[in-house]
Amino acid sequence: MIAFIKGTVAYINPTQVILETAGGLGYEIQISLYTFEKIKDQKSVSIYTHLSIKEDSHTLFGFYAEDERTLFRNLISVNGVGPSTARMILSSLTPNDLNHAIITGDITLLKAVKGIGPKTAQRLVLELQDKVKKAGIDTVDISAHSTSNSAARQEAISALLMLGFNRAAVEKTVKKVMDASKDEIQVEEIIKIALKSL
Repeated sequence: MIAFIKGTVAYINPTQVILETAGGLGYEIQISLYTFEKIKDQKSVSIYTHLSIKEDSHTLFGFYAEDERTLFRNLISVNGVGPSTARMILSSLTPNDLNHAIITGDITLLKAVKGIGPKTAQRLVLELQDKVKKAGIDTVDISAHSTSNSAARQEAISALLMLGFNRAAVEKTVKKVMDASKDEIQVEEIIKIALKSL
């Protein structure tokens, strides 16, 4: 229905972006950490979108690359994987890691994602292996950007709360992650590590 939206970034955090279009409309779009890392420093972007329609809501999910959107759509085609779970998967694993896990049948890595049990992990492998091989998803690595630790901590907590986790558990887990890191750590890395523990 809506193939892509091009506009100015009015607001962005690790889980969503609001794009203001030329007509003065602001679109709230749910994004993965992968997409966030790609667009967070840009003022104007073009986002590929997928519209999820439920009885009580219409939600736009956005992607930096069309290949990531294809992977998202492949994920939600699997029984037991909804749009929110698919975004969680794409926030926990890079497209490269996810594709590799599916192709090689790495059930352990897939199970490490919050909300993915053994049966769902097996279904992901069985149902998506052929699709992933044919799609040839882009596996460009995410470039690193430094962020101050205090700002990264707050941003990570905010993003995890928006993903639906309990505040007490989130704050405890984020503190543990940051205490374990001797060097400055990026917000995306904090979230990825925290997602494995929550």
